[in-house]
Amino acid sequence: MLRAKAMQLPEAHGARRGTMGSGPPLRVLIIGDSSAAGIGVDTQERALAGAVTRNLARDHTVTWHLHAKTGATTASTLQTVGDIPDQSFDVALQALGVNDVTHGVPLNTWLARQDALVRHLRQTHGVKAFGITGMPPMGQFPLLPNPLRWVLGRQADRLDQGQRARCEADPSLHYITVALDMDASVMAKDGFHPGPVVYEAWGNAAADTLRAAIASHRSDNPSGG
Repeated sequence: MLRAKAMQLPEAHGARRGTMGSGPPLRVLIIGDSSAAGIGVDTQERALAGAVTRNLARDHTVTWHLHAKTGATTASTLQTVGDIPDQSFDVALQALGVNDVTHGVPLNTWLARQDALVRHLRQTHGVKAFGITGMPPMGQFPLLPNPLRWVLGRQADRLDQGQRARCEADPSLHYITVALDMDASVMAKDGFHPGPVVYEAWGNAAADTLRAAIASHRSDNPSGG
């Protein structure tokens, strides 16, 4: 019913990998659902990938790869991570959870799948630090009518609290907060996805978190391991 009501917008056009900036090398993987894929803006330069890599490129040579798909859940992402190129990344930025909420995935199941995804990225791609985007305030999404808005908002809050606790327990996981009210003025025209203002704020918050995360890792591991 929700999918039928929603306006169908395309994923952002443009490159999903590249190298930019100057300074110490930083390899970044961006992984997620339709928001990571840039629905709500026309190009990847205006989407999350563009915002975060542009910010990080101020002081790093950033090599980046975007692995994101509309409708992705944590479970479906676990099934597609084999499509990520066979290369190493220093940090990973994750944006997953909204579709887990709409699919009614229980908290403990979701957290177990999140842990499995982190283990895979560590073991297969050498990721040292993770930026974990918090759940958006689904109780504010303009598309959603009440009582559905209230129900999904409550479930999103539960998953978000579990995610925060998970990040607090693992020093390699760094929780990202986007400090914006998700009202119609900053959302895409479908009322469900971010607009350019949100993507820019999100990308800047994520870049700051990833920059601090990799600095912390290097200080804890001065040999670079």
